[in-house]
Amino acid sequence: MKTGIVLEGGALRTIFSSGVTDALLRGGVDFDYLIGVSAGIAYGVSYLSGQFGRNLEILTKYANDKRYMSKRNLLRPGNHCYFGLKFTYDDIPNRLVPFDYEAFARWPGTAEAVVTDLATGKAVYREVPRRDGQFLLLQATCAMPLLFPIYDLDGLKCLDGGAADAIPFRRAFEQGCDRVVVVLTRERSYRRQPEKLQPLIDLRYRKYPHFCETMRRRADTYNADREELFRLEREGKALLLAPEDTRGFSRIERDVDKIRALWQSGYDQATARMEEIRAFLSE
Repeated sequence: MKTGIVLEGGALRTIFSSGVTDALLRGGVDFDYLIGVSAGIAYGVSYLSGQFGRNLEILTKYANDKRYMSKRNLLRPGNHCYFGLKFTYDDIPNRLVPFDYEAFARWPGTAEAVVTDLATGKAVYREVPRRDGQFLLLQATCAMPLLFPIYDLDGLKCLDGGAADAIPFRRAFEQGCDRVVVVLTRERSYRRQPEKLQPLIDLRYRKYPHFCETMRRRADTYNADREELFRLEREGKALLLAPEDTRGFSRIERDVDKIRALWQSGYDQATARMEEIRAFLSE
């Protein structure tokens, strides 16, 4: 039997998922396959490298550091992103809060990230390289429209995978997973609303009409996917974990107490459901 875990994105709200995966680390629960979108996979690789608490350490140290997040970064030559790209994807993993590349390379499963192809507006799934010191694929999957530059991955111009496939559970089943755990970053009652900045997106990405159409349909697609997930959960084909309440928690949250609390809620929920998770994966 092949097991998989799916990690939704959500920028800093994904610290909930880190609480979940840190609990899974403590509980000795592993998977054959992991797929994540945006911060879901960017944070998820610390689970695969076995680094308990690493993402929480990063956010509590640097959420208020302008090198990490700042409007000034958007204007900085060579950056053009709300996040400081060199600081986030080079200085932190390679020096400040080191990422364990060796442990990640030893992990025997398959890890994939999702990006959105600007030309087609469709999701593209790529395996995460084990020794990319610049985390280029992880930068691309995190590339929120309007806040990040467009990425070129071997000729594929792309942005945030969450635009086309925010919760890639179908990909996990397509890859042969029999049991899939899905970690959401929004409460079960949440429903996405149409993009308020759609006119600006249509203007900024007018060369990519299929991408603009994907963004226009994003809310409906996302809400339908969640309903499908809830159906699979009722049928016993998927196990879902979701935060109780994310209202008041920004995707660029700077309140360290809120960040710790959301991590703790993910950790506590997964710990409380550990036997249920083990039983589900072993059925």
